[in-house]
Amino acid sequence: MKRAYYRLSLKKRIQLFYILLTVFCILVTGMLSDYFASRVMERNALGLSQNTLNKSAQVLDEHLRHVIVSSYTLMLSDAFVQTMKDVQSKNDASYYRNLSALQVPFVQLKLNEPLVESVLLNTPIGDFYSTKDTRSAKSDFRQEFGSWLDRPSWSVQWIGAHDDPLFLGDKRVLSLLLRPLSSQYSPDVFLTVNLNESLVKKIVEENLIDDKVGLYLLFSDGSEIVRPTRSTLSFGDEPGFMTAMSQSTGKGFFRFTDREGNRQLVNYANLTMNGDWTLVGIQSEAELLRPMKNIRWLILIIMAACVVIALLFSKLLSDVLLKPLYKLHRLMVKVEKNDLDVRFESPYEDEVGHVGHKFNRMLEQLQTLIEEVKASEQEKRKSEIKALQSQIEPHFLYNTLNTIYWKSESEEYADVQEMIVSLSLLFRLGLNNGNEITTLEKELDHVRQYLLIQQKCYEDRFDFSISLEDRELLPLPILKILLQPLVENSILHGFEHARERGMIRIDVRREGAHLRLRVADNGSGMDVEQVLRRMNDPDSSLKGYALANVRARLTLYYGVQASMTLESDPGRETAVTLLIPLPKEVYGWNGS
Repeated sequence: MKRAYYRLSLKKRIQLFYILLTVFCILVTGMLSDYFASRVMERNALGLSQNTLNKSAQVLDEHLRHVIVSSYTLMLSDAFVQTMKDVQSKNDASYYRNLSALQVPFVQLKLNEPLVESVLLNTPIGDFYSTKDTRSAKSDFRQEFGSWLDRPSWSVQWIGAHDDPLFLGDKRVLSLLLRPLSSQYSPDVFLTVNLNESLVKKIVEENLIDDKVGLYLLFSDGSEIVRPTRSTLSFGDEPGFMTAMSQSTGKGFFRFTDREGNRQLVNYANLTMNGDWTLVGIQSEAELLRPMKNIRWLILIIMAACVVIALLFSKLLSDVLLKPLYKLHRLMVKVEKNDLDVRFESPYEDEVGHVGHKFNRMLEQLQTLIEEVKASEQEKRKSEIKALQSQIEPHFLYNTLNTIYWKSESEEYADVQEMIVSLSLLFRLGLNNGNEITTLEKELDHVRQYLLIQQKCYEDRFDFSISLEDRELLPLPILKILLQPLVENSILHGFEHARERGMIRIDVRREGAHLRLRVADNGSGMDVEQVLRRMNDPDSSLKGYALANVRARLTLYYGVQASMTLESDPGRETAVTLLIPLPKEVYGWNGS
């Protein structure tokens, strides 16, 4: 994929980036619009649901308050008071008279509050109820409501939706348990008012605008009092709901994820008439945001249309913008064919125009550089010739041959043999098959043979030592005949007037990113500043000639990364140090 991208033309890449940018911008805009629209829709839906829920809770509170008030009104009737007196005196003989007298209050209670389905007054002398309702003979009040009756310190209790156990008809009711308010109070007297569940559900749901919202009436522990008929949620099995609900008080909303992974939006409001009852509205987030799918499809259609437009527009734009660049490319092709007289012209002062002007300047500099390279090559050839001339300098060759002759006359055949071998190796290593670059090993061997010959020519004048820090440096490529001119300087000029035996030390080591070659002697020394002036004088043929030749060759082959340093302490040490950059492919050198 990467290689295929690199093979694309600049025009294709501009088109690709233009299309990607268009798609990215539309995609980000669409996603952000979808996100914010979804959040606004959720917020509005939750706000609307909360208002509906608050209204339903208020209406339900009013009905429950009315039921309680009507129930207490019944307790204030003469028939109820007389019944309480008979209960207090355990007068069961007046049961039917009291039952008949209570029919009117029972009917009035039902008329005052349509939610009331049935009423039962349980007393030690019998149960009193409306004769229009059929009492279940199998039902025992104490057995059915014993767990509620045994709760401590209560006067009013609400019981959630359940099958009516007191009367026949298999109706679902909500029950209100009341202790009577009477001076003839008996602890074993309880008034039960049953409310029709379907009418309560109708009151709860009558303010609903959206049928996708399910309204529940729940206990504080999450158990259901009234639930929508179409609901499939079971709150006892939803830990997310129970956790959030346990932390909620008063009115508000929260979100939770059900067991099937669906996000649900929940509104809730506590009832004031019964703090243990909470009205809860639940709607599916997915159902609520279903209309957003149409918006997403619309975004995709807009994106596709914009991609087509971007493709056409990017082609037109790239043709206009790249026209000067194509012109510059054609000129470069001509330059490739060695036509250096071409020049770029453009009326535009943009980036491509600036590149074109730089291109023109580069061509001018290239022509100048070609001339300089030609001159440099000529200088290099001259330096090479001078190096070879230094190697086979007539005075050195005459002295060597003369020494070989006299040693043969003196029958010193071992020395003669050694000098002939050294001279042969010296020329072979110096010629190096016509190559200017040799290895460090061969360069050290070359200077060693030269020193061995000179030791035979100038007996007892000097000794020498060659020190190599690391033998792994031996295969390094190096410019040939660098050390021989330096040691020649030491022999001819350093020990020229020396009375004591001289010493030449050659030290080779690695120093950072450079190879360090140091030639030192204990000869008469030199005036460093004067030598440097002569080295910089192209017409000088005096003592600085060998040093100048070596420095010139170093500069030609290695550039500014190579250097030569001169030090002199007459009679103690005079040294020439060469620094040559190491090859980066071998030693990781990062120089230019």
